[in-house]
Amino acid sequence: MTRVLLVDDDPFARSLLATILTRQGIDVVGQVSDGDEVVEAVDRHHPDVVLMDLVMRRVGGIDAISALRRRPNPPRIVALTSFAQDETVHQALRAGAVGFLVKDENPDKIADAVRDAAAGQGALDGAAARIVVDRIVADGHDTRRADAVRRLAALTDRERDVAAWAGELTNDQIAARVHLSASTVKQHLSGALAKLGLSTRAELAVLVDRAGLTGER
Repeated sequence: MTRVLLVDDDPFARSLLATILTRQGIDVVGQVSDGDEVVEAVDRHHPDVVLMDLVMRRVGGIDAISALRRRPNPPRIVALTSFAQDETVHQALRAGAVGFLVKDENPDKIADAVRDAAAGQGALDGAAARIVVDRIVADGHDTRRADAVRRLAALTDRERDVAAWAGELTNDQIAARVHLSASTVKQHLSGALAKLGLSTRAELAVLVDRAGLTGER
C-alpha cells in the first residue's frame, strides 16, 4: 500500500485529502501543518509520497521540497496548491517535485497522481502540463523536433498511443480512450519512459509535444 504524508496548513483540506486517499486504498501515515515540520515527519513516518501544499505560514512548500531533496533517499513529492501559475509550477518542479496538481482536481486524479508518483512516474494536471510544455518547447522547438521524432520512433504503436495522452489524462482516462486496462496503460507508460531514458510524465509530455505526436491521436 502506498504511504503518504500530507502537508497543508488548512486542517479542513488535510482532513478532506485524508478521506479521499483513504477511500482509494492509500495509507495516510501522517499529517503536518507547515513546511518546517516536514523533514521530521518524513523521518518518523517514512512515506513513499509527500503531498505538499506550497503556501504555508512559516516555511513554504518550495523551501520544504528543497530541504527534502537534499536528504538521502527522499520520498517522491507532489505539489498541491490552489492555482497553477507559470512561475509557481516551474519553481516546484525545479525544487524537486515530480508532480503538480490544483486542489480542486478530481479526487480520482489526486489518488492516481499519488500512485503514479510512488511508482516512479510524474503527475501534472492539464494546466500545469501545458505550462511546462509551453516553457520548454518555446526555445528551439524547430531544431529539437527532428530529434524528438527520432526518439519516439523507438516506441511500439501502443506505447505511442498512450504517450500521446500522458501529459493530459490520468491512466484510467487514457485506458478508456485507447481501449486498454489501466494496468496495461501503466505498463506501456513505464516501458516508454524506460526506452526514452526519461523519469517523469512531464518529460514525456514535452517530448511528445516537440515531435507533434499530439496530431496523431
